[in-house]
Amino acid sequence: MFLWLENTGIAQWVGLSLYAYPSLLAVHILGLAVVVGVFLMRDLRLVGLLRHPAPNNFLAPARLAWAGFALNAVSGFMLFSSQASIFAVSTAFRFKISFIFLGMVLAVVIQRRLREIAGETVDNNTRLLAGVSLLCWFSAIIAGRLLAYLG
Repeated sequence: MFLWLENTGIAQWVGLSLYAYPSLLAVHILGLAVVVGVFLMRDLRLVGLLRHPAPNNFLAPARLAWAGFALNAVSGFMLFSSQASIFAVSTAFRFKISFIFLGMVLAVVIQRRLREIAGETVDNNTRLLAGVSLLCWFSAIIAGRLLAYLG
């Protein structure tokens, strides 16, 4: 079904070039570090495992996380294109994408809640969302690593 994608010029370049796949993987990891780094710190603060900074201080760094996500989306699509027919049927890949999707939806919801928070007070629903967000990001990373072993 995805063979047409694997036969595009970009997929061929990614799959056949000596440097394309490892370079894109490095860019993908950099984007991941930015996205997960920002949201991890935010979520740890919201669940109460960190005492500082104030929750609304995570509004500005979220823009950086979205830039990291864009970097991940582009590099991830390029990596996917080179083995699309394999990844498309992979349970690990499907879980990874599902967790990322849910993590980004939660990011939007949590960021909206942060705009409404005055001071240090975090309600229990926001704490719960942050906890689920943490689980999503850790699960996405684990599922992504499992791709190397389970295909």
